[in-house]
Amino acid sequence: MNPLKHVAIIMDGNGRWGIKYKNSRNAGHKAGLNTVEKIIKETIRNKISYLTLFAFSTENWKRPKKEINYLFNLLENFLSNRISDLHKQNIKLKILGSKKFSPKLNKLLINSEKKTSKNTKLQINLALNYGSKSELIDAFKKIKKSKSIINEKNLSKNLQTKNIPDPDILIRTGNTKRLSNFLLWQLAYSEIFFERKLWPAFNENDYNKIIKDYKNIKRNFGKI
Repeated sequence: MNPLKHVAIIMDGNGRWGIKYKNSRNAGHKAGLNTVEKIIKETIRNKISYLTLFAFSTENWKRPKKEINYLFNLLENFLSNRISDLHKQNIKLKILGSKKFSPKLNKLLINSEKKTSKNTKLQINLALNYGSKSELIDAFKKIKKSKSIINEKNLSKNLQTKNIPDPDILIRTGNTKRLSNFLLWQLAYSEIFFERKLWPAFNENDYNKIIKDYKNIKRNFGKI
């Protein structure tokens, strides 16, 4: 049975769910936040150490400004109202990506990371304004500046995910089969599960089925 330390999720389909059921993309984003809460609880129950959530990519700035503002307001409210609960649950929050947001949101992100930095039960990596290609370019620049040898070890040490094990599983909801510039280096040997359900409809049973399926996969890593 495969050990499971790290699950990464591309939470796709919020807007489509909102249009289909509530006639509003923003309603889908709000419903998606409820799914996040459920999956966090189930991740803890399964004793998984790391959960990485792709919340906002570098390409998502192309979306309508009104929708972007709603997303960030949702995040601000979540951090303002829920970070203390996460802290009490011994959950650590780490932000992947560039903190190029409003002063209020940047401050909330920094303070949330600081407040939870010593927690050990679960580490949630929240990918915000994150793009894997940019991350890789920045890593190569750091290696060049330090005049270090370019190899796998040094590249991994200069990524934003340094000291975090690579994901064992990638889940993408929303019936879309692509990586969308997410953790391209780190996902080299991850087992990938593309889920037809839109993110707000994804539930604990779906999550646990994927975990069960993963544990029964024979993982060879190039060997026979």
